[in-house]
Amino acid sequence: MTTSEDINAIGNGDRVAVWEVPLNSGIYCIEFDHGTTSGKRVIRVNGKEVMRKEWMFKLVGAEEFKIGPSRAKIRVDPFGMFAYRYSLEVDGKPFKQFMEKQSKILKTWTVTTVDGTDLRIVLEKDSLDIWVNGCKVETESEFVDGGTKTHFSAHNCPATLHALTTGVKKQPIIYSLTFNGEEIPEAVE
Repeated sequence: MTTSEDINAIGNGDRVAVWEVPLNSGIYCIEFDHGTTSGKRVIRVNGKEVMRKEWMFKLVGAEEFKIGPSRAKIRVDPFGMFAYRYSLEVDGKPFKQFMEKQSKILKTWTVTTVDGTDLRIVLEKDSLDIWVNGCKVETESEFVDGGTKTHFSAHNCPATLHALTTGVKKQPIIYSLTFNGEEIPEAVE
């Protein structure tokens, strides 16, 4: 996973950059190939080719594409002699700034069910929507002492998202998830 905003590459290898972008609808792996001799550009999202250009005479510039519901752009800029800088923007924000925003608005948990199915459960804090493997689910909320409980079903199992107020300004709400009666630790993305 690439966590820096820009990637510098020298030489003529085609695969020059890979980014992982977490959205509420899933984690998207973006691969970028750049033929520094031919100008060829290929963008893949989760292994599926979404853009290909062959024999481009201009070796620098930008390519726009979609990842899930978001717009993205890869910029190719010169970086010294025979070297290029590759940067990703998502929804008009540089990759690093976009990732900082995502870490503030999304809470994520991963669960493996009894039958071995992997689930990615995401709370979108600004809308209070809950997503399971990229699909928004129906919820039912109730007020409890000190916060709320939001009930939903995931893979035919009961789940409850707990939101408790702390009274502390830096972390006003603590979120936790109970899935099928078991508390699940938050995932790090």
